[in-house]
Amino acid sequence: MTSAGEPLVTPAPRPYALVAELTYRCPLACAYCSNPLELGDASTELDTATWGRVFREAAELGVLQVNLSGGEPLARSDLEALVAEARASELYVNLITSGIPADAARLERLTRAGLDSLQLSVQDTDAGGAAWIAGRDANESKLRTAATARSLGLPLTLNVVLHRGNIARVPAFVALAEELGATRLELANTQYLGWALENRAALLPSRSALEEARRVAREAAERLRGRIEVLFVLPDYYADLPRACMDGWARRYLVVTPNGLALPCHQATSITTLEWQNVREHALPAIWHESPAFRAFRGEDWLPEPCRSCERRAIDFGGCRCQALALTGDVTATDPACVHAPRHDLVVAARLRADAGSEPVPEAPRPLLKLRRRAAG
Repeated sequence: MTSAGEPLVTPAPRPYALVAELTYRCPLACAYCSNPLELGDASTELDTATWGRVFREAAELGVLQVNLSGGEPLARSDLEALVAEARASELYVNLITSGIPADAARLERLTRAGLDSLQLSVQDTDAGGAAWIAGRDANESKLRTAATARSLGLPLTLNVVLHRGNIARVPAFVALAEELGATRLELANTQYLGWALENRAALLPSRSALEEARRVAREAAERLRGRIEVLFVLPDYYADLPRACMDGWARRYLVVTPNGLALPCHQATSITTLEWQNVREHALPAIWHESPAFRAFRGEDWLPEPCRSCERRAIDFGGCRCQALALTGDVTATDPACVHAPRHDLVVAARLRADAGSEPVPEAPRPLLKLRRRAAG
């Protein structure tokens, strides 16, 4: 407490990464997409100059890396200019892309503008599986994009979101990473929020499938050590101990949406009890340090029991706030992914249904195509 009896405010930690969601437009319709269930009009996207200011302010805050994301950032006609703006602010510039509609000439222009690395999403190695999850088979385009990135000397990360439909093909994803000369392979199980939660019955794998995939990934990581970094991220539903979402609420990551909302994570707008400030009206450093929404769950002081007494409280910070809200209706609840959480039964029930195969699986996950078209219009 201060001498005036007011509670001390813990200084905000330094952020090190900015996720710049340049657009929600995308040629794919992935059923686990982290974009909002209701997409905004593309005409409200931040312009080039505003993004340039955001990059400068991020650098002033201490951010070292910007991830240009979406939707599909290649849908922005000014992407080369945005890369140059980020480079001018001395940020490490990583492009997160589906590889569509990239071409060799454009990737070369982006590299000349200052692009440092490329992360390519791969939905499946099987054409039918790719179409089932994303609405189309785009594997040939992705292979061309990967080859071009490597020819330009860009470090290449392959990112695969694992789910029931593709988890058996982890050996094929490893082989693809080797074939393409990737420096990193991220095998990240689906995070069940937003669209993924809507489609959980079709996406959540069984424990046996998960364990087999994990075994294959471990063997690959050992065999490829020093050549390709292989990461395998467990789904929260099987981990029993929650992760610090985005390394903890408003501690290391900043997300800025296409229309300018500054957030601590991709799904934070689902928390409607908090007021999210826009970079059009507020400077990014002011939002990071002073915004009540950013301070709401930062650190440990807000934690309820049993988190408040847990020895992991400074490791997971209560887990994911958006997941707690989605499953319990209470953003302040202990993340149900935690085995010690009062509502862990919600997670246990979901994985038991996945193990038993008792939950009906739709022929295809709920499509996003209608919303995509509206967002692009």
